[in-house]
Amino acid sequence: MMLPSSGDVLFVGKAASVQFADPILFRVIRRHEYSTYDGWIWLDGYELNSHGDAVERRSIFVQIAGLRSVGKAPDPRTRASQVPQQPKRPGNGAPRAAQQPTGRRNGDSPAQAAHTPGRART
Repeated sequence: MMLPSSGDVLFVGKAASVQFADPILFRVIRRHEYSTYDGWIWLDGYELNSHGDAVERRSIFVQIAGLRSVGKAPDPRTRASQVPQQPKRPGNGAPRAAQQPTGRRNGDSPAQAAHTPGRART
C-alpha cells in the first residue's frame, strides 16, 4: 500500500495493530514524519461511523501493510445538499393556547408556591 495522505479513508483492523480487534474506518488528516519502527506509521484523523461522519479525533500507530484503503473522503461542499430536512412539527400549525397563570415562579413546585409569603395559593 502507498503511504496514506490527507483525505484518505482507511479500514483499520487487527492486521494494522492488535488494538484494532474491533475494526474502524479512519479518515486521515495528516501523516506524522516521526522516526518509528520500519513499516509502522503515526496518523492523525477521525474515526468514522457507518454513515461516514466523524465521531472521534484520534492519533493511531499502525503497520502500513495492514491498512486497507476504502477511498477518499467525500467533498464536504457536495454533502451539504444531501442533508435531510428537519421534519415538520406535528399538528395543524395552529398556535398553542396561552398558558393560564399559576401564581408560581419558574421552577417552583405547587408545594413551594403554596408556602411562599405574599404569593397567592393555587
